[in-house]
Amino acid sequence: MLVLVIDDEKDIIQLITAMLTAEGYEVISAEDGERGLQLLKDFDDVDIVITDLIMPNKEGIETILEMRRLRPDVKVLAMSGGGRGGAATYLSTAKNIGASATLAKPFRKQALLDAVQNLAEA
Repeated sequence: MLVLVIDDEKDIIQLITAMLTAEGYEVISAEDGERGLQLLKDFDDVDIVITDLIMPNKEGIETILEMRRLRPDVKVLAMSGGGRGGAATYLSTAKNIGASATLAKPFRKQALLDAVQNLAEA
């Protein structure tokens, strides 16, 4: 199962990649929504996308909207640590525009693994 991780924080990408590869997932990553969308186009076998919502260049909400147009079948896990509106506001918006699931940062390892497993089984 191929997972695309999109986050502007390299340490978050490394952390999620380590967690998922230890569980047998294949992971590719991007530092912003623009690069993430390009990878989604390049790798037609992406099953799950994990994307941050607050990023430079192309933020997560816009990225999710474009993903839905490109690949309506891909499962999206949106994550956010907040921002001005708070994490709940961003995550609620993401769910309303097509995210399959949401996860607030900071998150526990098991919460991430459970969310990804649920998406994989859906």
